[in-house]
This record gives sequence, C-alpha cells and structure tokens, in this order.
Amino acid sequence: MSVLGIAIFMGCYYWFCRLRLGYTLSSALLQPVTIAVFVGLITGEMAQSMMIGAGLQLVYLGVTSTPGGNVPSAPALAGCIAIPLGVAAGMNTETAIALAIPFGVLGVFVDQLRRTTNAFWVHMADSYAEKADTKGIMRAAFLYPSIAGFIIRFPIVFIIDYFGVSVAQKLIEILPTWLSHSFEIMGGILPALGFAITLTVIGKKNLIPFFLIGFFAVMYLNLGTMAVAIFATCAALLMGLFKMKEEEA
Repeated sequence: MSVLGIAIFMGCYYWFCRLRLGYTLSSALLQPVTIAVFVGLITGEMAQSMMIGAGLQLVYLGVTSTPGGNVPSAPALAGCIAIPLGVAAGMNTETAIALAIPFGVLGVFVDQLRRTTNAFWVHMADSYAEKADTKGIMRAAFLYPSIAGFIIRFPIVFIIDYFGVSVAQKLIEILPTWLSHSFEIMGGILPALGFAITLTVIGKKNLIPFFLIGFFAVMYLNLGTMAVAIFATCAALLMGLFKMKEEEA
C-alpha cells in the first residue's frame, strides 16, 4: 500500500477505534499490539510491526485501567503514528517507542477536545427530547458526535503519517550517534516503567511473589510466556478451588 493509502487507513482506524462502539471491541482496537497487526497487514512488514507494537504495549500496561475515563497518555494515537512511521523509516523498536510517547501525550489533549464537544450534543439532545423527537436524540447521541470525532481525529493522524515518513527517515539519517543511542536507552527504560506502573495498579503485596515466580521462570527456566500463562491459569484455578472448599468447610 502507498504512503497515502497507509495515512488514510490509519486516520480512519484512529477515528473508528475511538468511537467507543462497544467498550470491549474498542478497548481492544486502541491497544498498540492490535494496531500493529493492521499495520503489518497493510505494509507487509508484520514482524517489524509486531515488535514495535509489542514493545509499545509494554509501556501502556499500567494505563489499560482508566479511572474516570482519563489516562496520562493515549496508546491509540501513539500506536497509529509511531508504528507505521517506525516501519516505514526502518526504526528499531527502542527508537520507535521513544517517538511514540509525545504523541501519546498529544492524544490526551485530542480526547479532551473531543469530549468538550459532547456538551453541545447533550444540550441538542435535550431540545429534541422536549419535542419528543427520538430520531433527533439518536442523531445527537451517535451521528453528530461521530462526525465531529472524524473532523478532530482523522487529520492529525493522516497529516503526520503522510508527511512524517520522509521526515522520520531524514531525521534518523542526520541524528548523531549519541542522540540516537539516547533514544534507544529511553525506549528500553519505558517498558520497564510500564511493568512498574502495572505492579502499582495491582497494589496487593500477596501477588508480588507470583509476579516474581513468572519473571524468573521466563528468565532462568527459559519457559515461554505462553507456558507461564498456562501454568499461572492452572495455579489460579487451583487456588480458587481450595478457597471454595475452605469456605464450604
């Protein structure tokens, strides 16, 4: 697919995944690892796309829970920009992750702007409700916010993805070695920060040993993450069974 096609697709994808048409579906679509699958399909670079997406997903492990609907950084915008740019410019994973963080912060402001427009549609729906116009209420609740969301979200991703490919490639070429290495270090630290935030979100000291068991099983026993996940699931089921028996007793 051409650069123009990729930019259009990613702009539409960002708009669609932020429509919130069903929280289960939209919550999955806005994750970097899911975005990476679609980027890999349209670019033909699935391996590199998934490596960048998986690395970026680690950064946002701690913000998958959104109390009050607010997050310090938006993974959707970060993924829709950094992953296609990283693939097109041939960036390594660490550099692409470091590039994504500012766009994630920008995504928070975009979300706040979009939510601010909701006040207008709510008042419009109230006026329709006074007239018992159910079709008008539906338009104010779904159609008009969707159009406003497209106007706000699509241009940002389209412009950056379309014009940013050549800029990103030139930037990588002219960056001094020490600066590009600094980006790699930052990109390596950020996933560790994601794990730390996740542990903070869990917030239960009795769960820390299980985390350490999984970590050392992967590092020293050379078990794959899938194997560890299966063992963890079995352990959770056994613990739940023992707890049920204790409660029955």
